[in-house]
Amino acid sequence: MGLLTALEGGYGDRGDALVVDGRAMSRERLLGAAGAVAERAAGAEALAVLARPCAETVVAVVGGLLAGVPVVPLPPDSGPKERAHILRDSGARLLAVPAGEDTGAGEAAKGIEALPVELTARSSGAFAEPAPERAAFVLYTSGTTGAPKGAVIPRSAVAADLDALAAAWQWTAEDTLVHGLPLFHVHGLVLGVLGALRTGSRLVHTGRPTPGAYAGARGSLYFGVPTVWSRVAADETAARALGGARLLVSGSAPLPVPVFERLAALTGRSPIERYGMTESLITVSTRADGERRPGSVGLPLDGVRTRLVGEDGGPLPEDGETVGELQVAGPTLFAGYLNRPEADAESWTADGWFRTGDVAVIGPDGFHRIVGRASVDLIKSGGYRIGAGEVESALRDHPAVADAAVVGAPDEDLGQAVVAYVVADGGAVTGEQLTAFVAERLSAHKRPRRVVLVEDLPRNALGKVLKKQLLDLG
Repeated sequence: MGLLTALEGGYGDRGDALVVDGRAMSRERLLGAAGAVAERAAGAEALAVLARPCAETVVAVVGGLLAGVPVVPLPPDSGPKERAHILRDSGARLLAVPAGEDTGAGEAAKGIEALPVELTARSSGAFAEPAPERAAFVLYTSGTTGAPKGAVIPRSAVAADLDALAAAWQWTAEDTLVHGLPLFHVHGLVLGVLGALRTGSRLVHTGRPTPGAYAGARGSLYFGVPTVWSRVAADETAARALGGARLLVSGSAPLPVPVFERLAALTGRSPIERYGMTESLITVSTRADGERRPGSVGLPLDGVRTRLVGEDGGPLPEDGETVGELQVAGPTLFAGYLNRPEADAESWTADGWFRTGDVAVIGPDGFHRIVGRASVDLIKSGGYRIGAGEVESALRDHPAVADAAVVGAPDEDLGQAVVAYVVADGGAVTGEQLTAFVAERLSAHKRPRRVVLVEDLPRNALGKVLKKQLLDLG
């Protein structure tokens, strides 16, 4: 069985099996156009794809996978420096773009050749299934420290993850998957495109993830990030239109509890939350037939193991209170960073576990709650270890708070002081009131030492707050 089993037949086909930004195609048409890409890409070191939310992106990605060539998605809004780094680092000399476009004079001068993607192209050639250990993707991380690193994702990891998610979410060919997420990340591309091409479900990519587009798509399975779900929850008409869906899945960042509760109230469906990384794909999720607990990402997927460790590397108790670094092991993990042995050495333990760099709490029942990144979300203040996520959740419970982000600021006395950046939701509220509000709900040492009221929080394309920019706000 190949990676993209729905393209092998047996699932039926229809003219709108895939709809991307309003353009429909059958799986047969997708396979023919992708085969034409595969014929040109075969033998290349890598195939870069300008990953706009369009049908040509899907065709190019599938073409690279058919040819057994690692696919390197390029964010369409990447600047010249970032794009040049990814092309150079990955070794890609082919850049798939919609027919009629070129790579640009600068990239052509560097030996980058355009591979035009034509939706009407056809190939009847047969392509042998590449070995499972071959790379399916080289996905570049956000590069919060230094240049972005290329995570090499084997085909076997993609298959294992999609099969585990299909089991957890009861995802079948009877579903219609709807989302409008970027096609250069795990969430939108691996889950949101390859998931449909492996399970046989119909796919509707809305181009942009607006509440109206989601409401009009009439899907049974929806993917979104917290920003998307927050906007849906604020649009009562759109939210109620999703009441016929089977699952609403949220990921890429924690879903605020008030958004979870409002979605559940308006749609009659409590959202599914899941956790993963570029390097690990999705490893933890709540289940279609299980409890969906606000603020929790649920249980490890089939085949995945997790553990909490302290700063000394020793095991920590799974008692629902202790905060520690989350480490994972299992078949969904990446093969390593491309040409970065020093980064690999830092990322793996001696006994073969991947250091996620995230901090979490695991309960006695196995449910996981992600606190955030160890570098910015684990605050060490006055000898206490404080998870920023817990303080953020408490702040969001205040009726005058629309959003909040918490960081640790350098402090001569405490080491780090808890600082909250808060977006007010109408009405007057002061920092003193919010500090008192948190102190009534959490331990006193977790209260913010300073509250900064802001109009908005800086976020990336997936809705994650860029916390390192917050301290520059004052």
